[in-house]
Amino acid sequence: MEPICLQTTPLSLLPPPRTQFSLKPLYRNLCWALFGMAVALPTAAQETVLQEVHVIGTAEETLKQMTGVSIITSEDIEKRPPANDLSEILATQPGVSLSGASSVGAYGNQREIDLRGMGAENTMILIDGKPVNSRQGAITRRTRDRDTGGDTNWVPVDQIERVEVIRGPAAARYGSGASGGVINIITKRPSDKLSGSITAYLSRPEDELEGNGTRRLGFNVSGPISEKLSFRVYGNVAKTDGDKPTINGVNDDGSPSWFAGKEGRRNRDIKGLLRWDLTPSQVLEFEGGFSRQGNIFAGESANMEPSAEMKEWAGKGKETRRVYRQTASITHRAKWDGLGNSRITLQYENSRTLNCRQASGSRPEGKCSSAGGTEGAQGTQRSDQDNYFLDGELNMPLKLGGLDQVMTVGFEYRRQKLEDNNALLTDSQTDKMKPVEMKNNTKAVFVEDNIAVNDAFLLTPGVRLDHHSQFGSNWSPSLNASYELGSGFTLKSGIARTFKAPNPYQVSPSYSSSLGGTCPPGWPRDYCTIRGNPDLKPEISVNKEIGLSWDNLRGANGSLTYFRNDYKNRVVAEAPDVNDPVDLKWRNSGKVLVHGVEGSLTLPLLGTNGNTLRLINNLTWMIKNHEKETDQPISIFPKYTLNSTLQWRVSEQFNVQLTGTFYGRRKPRTVSYHGYQMVGAAVQERGPYALFGLNGTYEFSKGHRLGFGITNLLDKEVKRADRLSAGNSAHVVAGTTVVDTGAGAKTYNEPGRAYYITYTVPF
Repeated sequence: MEPICLQTTPLSLLPPPRTQFSLKPLYRNLCWALFGMAVALPTAAQETVLQEVHVIGTAEETLKQMTGVSIITSEDIEKRPPANDLSEILATQPGVSLSGASSVGAYGNQREIDLRGMGAENTMILIDGKPVNSRQGAITRRTRDRDTGGDTNWVPVDQIERVEVIRGPAAARYGSGASGGVINIITKRPSDKLSGSITAYLSRPEDELEGNGTRRLGFNVSGPISEKLSFRVYGNVAKTDGDKPTINGVNDDGSPSWFAGKEGRRNRDIKGLLRWDLTPSQVLEFEGGFSRQGNIFAGESANMEPSAEMKEWAGKGKETRRVYRQTASITHRAKWDGLGNSRITLQYENSRTLNCRQASGSRPEGKCSSAGGTEGAQGTQRSDQDNYFLDGELNMPLKLGGLDQVMTVGFEYRRQKLEDNNALLTDSQTDKMKPVEMKNNTKAVFVEDNIAVNDAFLLTPGVRLDHHSQFGSNWSPSLNASYELGSGFTLKSGIARTFKAPNPYQVSPSYSSSLGGTCPPGWPRDYCTIRGNPDLKPEISVNKEIGLSWDNLRGANGSLTYFRNDYKNRVVAEAPDVNDPVDLKWRNSGKVLVHGVEGSLTLPLLGTNGNTLRLINNLTWMIKNHEKETDQPISIFPKYTLNSTLQWRVSEQFNVQLTGTFYGRRKPRTVSYHGYQMVGAAVQERGPYALFGLNGTYEFSKGHRLGFGITNLLDKEVKRADRLSAGNSAHVVAGTTVVDTGAGAKTYNEPGRAYYITYTVPF
C-alpha cells in the first residue's frame, strides 16, 4: 500500500516545479520515510520509548507558548463582546490591526485582520483547525483588496471557547497563506450533560446616522444521546445596520457626498456536531453547518461614485452582496498507548458569492435588479468555490540520544476549484462565453520535533514540504527555541521560511480588472486593465523573532519581542515602467522589509495576584513595512497601537473593566499603482487618536449572565475623508504627472458612542 500523501494525483501528472532541478524524488522519499516511521514505531516504542520518558508537550503546544502567540478566552469575549464580528476583539491583541489593502478609498470601511503589517491576504483563518476560504471567492482588485467582509464572522461569538492568534515563525507549520500568521477559532465542545443557553445582544448608537445598531440572538444545546453518543447544535441570527449615505458629509445641494460609511451585516448560522466515542481512547466527530452573510448597502462603490441605481439602494437596507457557506467534516482522534496520539480530518467547504457591485456592463446579462437584491439578479458577479481539505498527524513520545522529545509527523492535502463569471473564455462549440474553472491542489508533508535538551531548554525544529499543482515544490523549514533563564525569565526565539501561492484570480489569464476612472490620460484602455499571469512565482517570507518573557507567579507578567519578516516576490499590479505602459499583468515585485516590536505587561494592583484589580497592557510598534525598491508601505498599519484594560472584580458576581486603545499615525503610499506621484487628498495621513470603552458583567444564580457597556466612551469622531468624484484625476504639475484621487489613510470610519446590553439564559 502507498502512504496517503501519494494516493491522490500522482506527481508524474503534475506540472514540473519552476526550478532547474526536480524536488519530486525528495518529496516521495520524505513521504515514504514518514510512512515507514509510522508503521515501524510500534515495535520501537515497545523496546525504547517505554523507558523513562518525561512528559513534555507536542511541538504545536510548545509553539503556542511563544511570545508571538496570544490567546483570547471565552471569558475575555464575555467581558467585551463584539457587536457582530470577532475582528473587533482580535484587533486588541499585539501585532494585530484592522487594515484595508487599498490606500485610494475603495472598500475603505471593509477592513480585515492584518497581522504584523503583512496584509489580510497573508492571514490564514481556521475554525477548529480547519481552513476557511470563502473570502477567496471575492474578486481581487488591482489594489489587492476585495469586496468582502472577511472570514472572521462565521462563528457566533457566544459559541467560541478560545481564539489562538499565532504570529511569526510559529505559523510556518500551517503552509501557504500563513506568512502573516494564523487565527484559529476554537468552538465549544459538547457537554457531559444535557444543557444549553440562549444569548440576546442589543446595541444602540447615539448618532442616528449610524443606524439602529445590532440585534443578535443565538442559542446552543449539547449533551449526551447515549453512553457513546453526544451532540452539539448552535444557531445565530444577527443584523447590524449600515451607516446612512450622509454620514461623511453632504454636497452644497444637501445630497450625500458618497464617501460611504460602514456597511451593515445580516447573518444566519446553524451548525451541528455528533460525537461518537468508539472506545475509551478513540473518538469520531461528524460536523456540518450552513451560514449566510449579506451586506446592508451604504453607498460603497469600486469606482469613485456609485451609479444612479446604486444610490437608490443606499440607506434602504438593500443587499448588494451575499455569501453562502456550507461545510461538512469528519474527524478521528485516538490515543495509541506508547505510540502517542493521532488526529485525521476531512472537510468539504462550499461557498457561493453573489455581488451586484462587481457586474460588468459589457456582459450580455445586463444589470442587477433595481430592488438591489442579489437572488436571481441579472448581471450579478457570481463565484462558486469548492474546497477539499484532508490532513492528519501523529504525535509520538520518544527518548532518543538520551533526550525526551515528542515528534510530530503529518500530511495535508488541499484542493480548490473556483468558477467565476468574470473569468470568461469563448466556447469553440457554441461560440459563446462561458466561465472558466480555476483549479489547483497542494500536497504537503511535515515533521516537527519538540526536544527537551535539558530541564530549561526546549528546541523545536521542523520542516514542511508543499507541492502546488501550479507552482511546484516549496520547503518551509523552521527552528524555534525556549530557554528558562531563572527568576521567571524565559528567552524565546524562532526563524521560519513561509510561502504563499498566488490566488486563482492572479494567475488566470481569463480574468481581468480595469483601472476604471484612475486610468492616466492618453493610455489606451488595454493599458488600464490588469490581467492574470500564469507565470507568477510564489511569495516567500523569512520570519524571525526573538523575545523575553517574564512571570513572577504573583499575577505580574510581561514580554518584549522583536520581529522581522524579509518578504519577496510580492504579487502586485503596479506598472514596472510608467514611461513604457504595457498591457498590465499581475507581477512579482522586489523585496519587502517588515519589522517591529511587540510587548505586554500585566500588573496586579489589588487582591491576591491582582484578582481584585489589575492593569493589562499590550503594545505594537511598527518600525517599517515597506517595499525596499519603492519605499511604499504594503498596508496602512498604525505606527503604534497600545491596548490597556483596567479590570476590577467588584464581587464574586460583578466585574467591571475600563478599556483604552491608542493608535499612532497612519501613512498611505505616495506613488500610485501605475507609478505616478500622488498628491493632495490621495496622501492624507490619519493622525493619532484614542478610543475608550466601559464594560461590565453580572453573574446571577444558576448561570444567568448580564453584560452591559459603552463603546467609544468619549465619542471620538473618526470619519472617512473627502476624495474626488468619478473621472480622470491624473494631471501634470511642473512636468511631473501626479494623481490626486483617493483619501490616503483616511479611508474608514470608527463608530461613535454606542450602548449595549446582552443577557444569557441557561437551561
